[in-house]
Amino acid sequence: MSGIDRYAGDAACVLAINPGTTSTKFGIYTRTTEVFAKTIRHGDDELLRFKGRPMIDRLEYRAGLMETALREAGFQPGDCAFQGIAGRGGFLGPMECGTYLVDETMLAELRHARGGDHASNLGAPLALRFARAAGVCAYVVDPVTVDEWQPCARFTGSPLVERTSIGHWLNTKAVAKRYAREQRRAYKELRLIVAHMGSGITVSAHCGGRVLDSNSIEEGPFGPDRTGSLPARALARLCGSCKMSAAELDRHLFGDGGLFAYLGTRELTEVERRMDAGDARAAAVYQAMIYQIAKEAGAMTAVLRGHVDAVLLTGGMAYSERLLSVLRPQIDWIAPLTIYPGEDELRALADGVFRVLDGEEEARRYAPRAEARP
Repeated sequence: MSGIDRYAGDAACVLAINPGTTSTKFGIYTRTTEVFAKTIRHGDDELLRFKGRPMIDRLEYRAGLMETALREAGFQPGDCAFQGIAGRGGFLGPMECGTYLVDETMLAELRHARGGDHASNLGAPLALRFARAAGVCAYVVDPVTVDEWQPCARFTGSPLVERTSIGHWLNTKAVAKRYAREQRRAYKELRLIVAHMGSGITVSAHCGGRVLDSNSIEEGPFGPDRTGSLPARALARLCGSCKMSAAELDRHLFGDGGLFAYLGTRELTEVERRMDAGDARAAAVYQAMIYQIAKEAGAMTAVLRGHVDAVLLTGGMAYSERLLSVLRPQIDWIAPLTIYPGEDELRALADGVFRVLDGEEEARRYAPRAEARP
């Protein structure tokens, strides 16, 4: 009996795939149950094998690792019990929130990586590869480029540069909708601030079922490995004077910044350990990061004109009671706080497909970049 067959009485299954830079997470879900979940870590061997090559070149390698893991667990990739395959959405053009069919238009943009060559760009092609084996459709759900901002949020002060919405929308939207269900209210009725605190930090203002504004991944608080906002003229001087290439500077801003740049570690637990050992530098950087998160939440309060139903804290850093004990008194004046530690992005991907299968929403078609902005 296969792994899927053991759950045949619990209706259809969805395979959800979330590729990251150093891991590929995937799982099988029914409407009510996590049937199987696996995380494959990608270390130096993969980095060396694909050094200097675009992320899309890792597709077959990662798909092969997934197929092996599924077979070892008793699941066949072509099993007819799969009713849909969901992949994490990559760096596409601006798009509305929702569940999107993977098609050639979407794949072409991800192959060219015009929005950035990130591991999440593997989500759609991996989903399509497994969907073809199962004879079903492939989808992405609430990609990182979901854009629901109000028009005034896009202006920067320079017509040469426009703010763009790139953030942790899969988990952010899932948490907001979960809170609405728990309160027995419609998401569209609520005015929420959601702070996703992971390797990157996204703080967003929700009203009318939309994200009116947020910090993008290039802005806002610094996090474990990202610099967040930097003074513009100082950054311009750095670009003109430093010996780093454009790629190296980009890596410093988005991957080697934040806690890592200051302290040489991306791990919050390690920073807290150093603080316990009396490391004053670690304590100062830690406090500064939390201060910046609180300041960003205050900015989103202004977006919602001071009328906020709840502040939701989520992401991996929300597991730290120490961090929360410092952050709470800085933001609990805004509205009641609810904590959702970690992220359940695989479940959120599967739920997006089930909403389509159950007729709760219609699958969208991705439009080219110039046409995608609402």
